[in-house]
Amino acid sequence: MRLWYTGAMYRIATILLAILLTGAVAGVVASASQDSAIKNQSLTELEQRLGRLNAELAQLAHYSLRTGIGAIGYRSDQNDSPNQTEWVQIELGADVPIDEIVLVPSIWRDTESGFEADGFPLGVRVLAGNERTTNTLAIFSAEDNLLPRIAPVVVPCSTTASWVRVETTQLSPRAFDGMYNLELSEIMVFSGEDNVALRRPVEISSLGHAEGGARRREFLVDGFVPYLMDAASGKQSVAFVSLVGENDKPSLTVDLGATHRVTRIHLHSVDLTDTIPQSTPTDFGLPRHVVIEGANQADFSDAQPLAEYRIRSIFDAGPIIMLDVPEVACRYVRVAILEPYIYTLDANPGARVGFAEIEIFSVDGRPKSVALNKPVLTDIKPDNLSRTLASLTDGRNLYGNILPIREWLSELARRHDLERERPLVVKELSRRYARQKQNLRALMVLTALLAAGIAFTILIDRMLRMREITRIRERFAADLHDELGANLHTIGMLSDLAEESKDSPEDLSMLHEKIRAVTERTGTAMRHCTDMLEATGLYTGLLADMQRAAQRIMAKQEHDISVEGEEFLAQLKPRIRVDLFLFYKECLANISRHSGATRFSTYLQATPQSISLAVADNGQGVDEVPSSLKRRARLLKAKVSVECPNEGGTRISLTLKTGRGKRRGKAKN
Repeated sequence: MRLWYTGAMYRIATILLAILLTGAVAGVVASASQDSAIKNQSLTELEQRLGRLNAELAQLAHYSLRTGIGAIGYRSDQNDSPNQTEWVQIELGADVPIDEIVLVPSIWRDTESGFEADGFPLGVRVLAGNERTTNTLAIFSAEDNLLPRIAPVVVPCSTTASWVRVETTQLSPRAFDGMYNLELSEIMVFSGEDNVALRRPVEISSLGHAEGGARRREFLVDGFVPYLMDAASGKQSVAFVSLVGENDKPSLTVDLGATHRVTRIHLHSVDLTDTIPQSTPTDFGLPRHVVIEGANQADFSDAQPLAEYRIRSIFDAGPIIMLDVPEVACRYVRVAILEPYIYTLDANPGARVGFAEIEIFSVDGRPKSVALNKPVLTDIKPDNLSRTLASLTDGRNLYGNILPIREWLSELARRHDLERERPLVVKELSRRYARQKQNLRALMVLTALLAAGIAFTILIDRMLRMREITRIRERFAADLHDELGANLHTIGMLSDLAEESKDSPEDLSMLHEKIRAVTERTGTAMRHCTDMLEATGLYTGLLADMQRAAQRIMAKQEHDISVEGEEFLAQLKPRIRVDLFLFYKECLANISRHSGATRFSTYLQATPQSISLAVADNGQGVDEVPSSLKRRARLLKAKVSVECPNEGGTRISLTLKTGRGKRRGKAKN
């Protein structure tokens, strides 16, 4: 029973140790709460978010910045304070429905961080209205973190207005000298797919160094942005370029295949080389003077003017020349080149005409050109076989597909948002992975500790089991020796007395009864030799049992027993009571067998804290405590000693601490 209990306790200890270590692991793995929305996401959510970011970024247009010379946009006067208000206002000419406004920053090449927006406001209001109303379409502050950026800012809206105004609430320092001003490359106002701000009048809050060079108010609405259209999809297409005479007036005619009401035309300039520096000028191949006509007859006998464009300086040229057209129904569109581009470089001088794409848009509002994949007729020939007329309407440029302007700028703005979010997600994932690695190491250490703890517990459990088995064996041997040995010795003695008393029937009968009683008691002890506590009726009265044992074992020897504190004997635990009796019984057996004593005495003193037992005889003395008594004392966890008085004989003393009084004293306190 005791062995099972000890093993069970240590098995429970092992389980508790495992639970504690598992809890420690869980405490390491559990993360502290985070404020950021990204940090509040689970690892799986972050991995999925990064996958979605990568997938969406792969489908968005790229930032490809223009090089060479061109119009930059508008720059206001410099200010000493960021709180100075600067504004620009575009007059649309009439009330028109608008659904999106795009603010394109001017871009500066920073020597440390690369390309950055220059003079773009930290805080800005976008207003729109007419003579009757003014509507606030958007308000951005420094908390919105518009900077740093090179991408456009897209402002969705739904209103009708005759003017649009961009007004600063907080300026940013420009890179040149740290002064505060407003700089913008372009403002586009979309009504569907039409940029209704294109080449409209602009009012400004300050002149900005008398407006000169590449910075003028009209450059805010010229349609030129600091990007090249670099879509994420589509094959490359080489621009059409033809060598012509300086006095030639060639034309390019697009057959739309059916009559369309044309409202807008885009002329894409020849794609420049990707070398740094460029090998050709920015305006290479763009005619100096172009007239565009529409007709329903192939011979243009019913021609109607659609648009006219002149390039008077390098600032009038750009990647995409956007031309508004009065609504005209026509099938054929002719681009008449009245003055070609003159190439003056020594390598291959001469007149050139070239376009990457001619897009023609109809009033039906479709974002795609109605000239897409339509035939182009001309009397001039390309420079080489790779520069075919088909490239003028194939919907592709040197980088891939040509996108609608609104979609293109929206993709650039979306790329900015995603590219700003992606490093945060990657950083958080890296932090999580590093923490996972650290947790894994901690888990491995804790697992090793757990394994060592379990092994140690098993070892301790085994040792305790072996100790318990040894203790049981020792107790079993001691019980057999002290109980059965003493009883057998008593039976032998009684048998000898019976032999001597065979002539006295009364004494013989009494001795036979004693032998019978000892035999029955021995049988009871044998049945319960594994645990004397289970023997019913054994040692229930310690003092009476001691007196009976003295009478049976010592037979005719004189003896006396004195007891102090008898009332405390009943409070002893059964195991202590049994072991104490068996110790006393073994003392008597040793006296009877070996001492030759004729008289002995017993003194027993009991207190709430201890038990003292002394057995003295007048026999021959001994030098040390017999091994059987040492063994029983060890089982009792008591101290045993032997002494030989001067008057002769032996005195065996046993002292046992019960500890009951100490616990009671603590309870009282």
